[in-house]
Amino acid sequence: MNQTDTPRRVAIVTGGIGGLGTEICRQLAAAGRQVIAVDLATRAERIEAFRRELADLDGAIAFEPADVSDFDSCQQLAARVEQQHGSIDILVNAAGITRDASLRKMTSQQWHELMHVNLDGVFNLCRNVVEGMTARGFGRIVNISSVNGQTGQFGQTNYSAAKAGVHGFSMALARETARKGITVNTVSPGYCDTPMVAAVSAEIRAQIVAGIPVGRLGSPADIARAVAFLAADDAGYITGANLPVNGGYFMSF
Repeated sequence: MNQTDTPRRVAIVTGGIGGLGTEICRQLAAAGRQVIAVDLATRAERIEAFRRELADLDGAIAFEPADVSDFDSCQQLAARVEQQHGSIDILVNAAGITRDASLRKMTSQQWHELMHVNLDGVFNLCRNVVEGMTARGFGRIVNISSVNGQTGQFGQTNYSAAKAGVHGFSMALARETARKGITVNTVSPGYCDTPMVAAVSAEIRAQIVAGIPVGRLGSPADIARAVAFLAADDAGYITGANLPVNGGYFMSF
């Protein structure tokens, strides 16, 4: 199907104003999607910067506030998007936080705060869009996991557990929806050049890069290309898959 023949699908991207989320929004919009970037309304300065960064795509990308950790907020978001833009065809769950600490020092609050965003958020959004996708016989869901959900990481029992859970959730939902024209897949980024990684000391970053076979950090564009591929109309025979985008940092059969 040529891009000119592709329906103007409506795509929600949670965590849409973050480092990865912004580029995912850009590439989906460039592919002809109407994109709704979702994030917390409290990040006013970042929202304004996001709008400036994507000014060349004015009209193709809108912002909607929501708290992905709150089911009612996600339900209201879905209703607003459908009313203003039409049916939701594509969902990218990219919202995520870290609350790092070794398990011996991790508090219950650190565990639950992370789970509410990184795992509950995936349920909250999927639950509120999957019925519409099923009724229309089309849907693309892409959930962002992490290489650390595959390998584990020191000080990240909460994060690694949530990100492993994201793919387990994706596989189960893929089985439930496969005959309804809906695909559900996971993208697992490795270490990327984002503010989160930039905050790590230069020495640690050098050690990270030394362990990546391609010899560099990933870019947000590397991840966004994978998401756009899985969200395409003609990607209907790929479901329940985990696409690692990590420069060879972790390889598995």
